[in-house]
Amino acid sequence: MWNDLRVCFIGDSFVAGVGDPLCLGWVGRLAAETYATGQPLTAYNLGVRMQTSTEILGRWQAECTPRWPDGSDARLVVSFGVNDTTLIAGQPRVTPERSAANLTELLAQAAERGLPVLMVAPPPIDDAEHNARTAGLDERFAAICAAAAVPYVRAHQPLRDSAVWMREVRAGDGAHPGAAGYDELAALIRPHWREWLTR
Repeated sequence: MWNDLRVCFIGDSFVAGVGDPLCLGWVGRLAAETYATGQPLTAYNLGVRMQTSTEILGRWQAECTPRWPDGSDARLVVSFGVNDTTLIAGQPRVTPERSAANLTELLAQAAERGLPVLMVAPPPIDDAEHNARTAGLDERFAAICAAAAVPYVRAHQPLRDSAVWMREVRAGDGAHPGAAGYDELAALIRPHWREWLTR
C-alpha cells in the first residue's frame, strides 16, 4: 500500500536553503534522494529567514496542520537557534533559557499529536563568539531531545571543523554556504534521516 508521507520542515534560513544557487538546501537534497530511492514524499519547506525559536514555536502548528490530512504519515523536522543567539544591544535575541523552553514546549506539543520529530542542530557561521553561544545552545538542545527520545543531529561541531562549510560561509554572506556547504550538511543529516523514516 502506498504510504502518503508528508514531512514539514520548520525553521529558519538554513532550513530555507538561503545561499544555495541550486535552491535546494539540505531539505531539497534529502527529499530528492528519498524520492529517488523509491519512497515518494511531499516535503513542505517552512523555513523563514531571521526567525527565532519563539516565532517558530508560535507558527508551526498553524502552518503544518493543513499540510497533514487525515490518513497521511505526518512528520516534523525542526531546526533553529542561530537567530536566537544573535546579539542585539549586547543581548541575545532569545535567552538560552527561553530557547530551551521553546524547544521543550514544541516537542511537547508534537508529542501530544503523536508526531515523529527529527531535530537538526543550528549550524556555525563566520563569527567565533556567535558560534560559542550557539554551541552552548546545541548542548541544551541535545539534552532536551535526548530526554524526549527525539533524534538530534549533532551537526554544529562537525560543520565548524568542515573546511568546505566554513570556506563557503566566508565566501558568501558570512552565515550561509553555497551548494557544496549544503551538500556537507545534508551528508551529516542523511543517516539520521533515513533511520528516522523507517520508524
